[in-house]
Amino acid sequence: MSAMQTAARKSPRLEAPDGACDTHMHFYDEKYPLAKTAASPPPEDGSVETYRALRQRIGISRTVVVQPTAYGKDNSCTLDGMAALGQDARGVAVVDEEVSDAELRRLDTLGMRAARLHMLPGGAISWDIADAVVARVQSVGWHTQLQLDGRLLPERERQILGWPGRVVIDHVGRIADPVAVENAAFRSLLRLVDTGRVWVKLSAPYLVSKSGPPRYEDVSALAKTLVRAAPERMLWATNWPHPNEKHPPDEADLLDLLLDWAPEEATRRKILVDNPAALYGF
Repeated sequence: MSAMQTAARKSPRLEAPDGACDTHMHFYDEKYPLAKTAASPPPEDGSVETYRALRQRIGISRTVVVQPTAYGKDNSCTLDGMAALGQDARGVAVVDEEVSDAELRRLDTLGMRAARLHMLPGGAISWDIADAVVARVQSVGWHTQLQLDGRLLPERERQILGWPGRVVIDHVGRIADPVAVENAAFRSLLRLVDTGRVWVKLSAPYLVSKSGPPRYEDVSALAKTLVRAAPERMLWATNWPHPNEKHPPDEADLLDLLLDWAPEEATRRKILVDNPAALYGF
């Protein structure tokens, strides 16, 4: 979808406060080589121009660009996208346990604030080196961003608890089959959140929802429980351009879900402005 087509789509009902942040999206460009570990082709349009139009349409002024699996450990596309957005961008990099101190400092200076662990097909980092990667990036004060099949949370809970620093878990935990508050995996996620150093992105409900759009009632129940548990550590994101989704949602609808997930304006301000500012250093 072109920038012009994106700009022509509807506006959200929720008027985002000044400084609102999209904490999870990706840039793609065919000029960058795909990693050998990439599991699927990148979306057709992941350009800065199109994303700028999206940001303007939904009223977002800050962005966290996350290194996509398509490019493995080559963070060039992400860094170039961050540079194009300017001072209102931060990033999440993919590095391994052998990354040098000099490279970590360079990435930090350019706005990277976390190391990504994508523990699904296509990810460049494996569980056997995850602990070493997490330890390695503490030298620049980064947090860890984790995406996994949420059904594995109970068996990975002890390992995650052993990681130093802060941890951000993507996409409401990405817990499937069933998506329910009494699910053992969701209880595990709540225990992690209760530690005070685990954050959750309220994003991409379409990845696991059985009830589907526009309200995603099943994932919404989890999101609302998380907001009640720790509103000061919830984040919001578009997951644009929705990799591998044949029927991607309208981002205005995704923003409007916060009207249901966080009914109080003060809580929404925490989620959209205060929390990402604290975590990513805006």
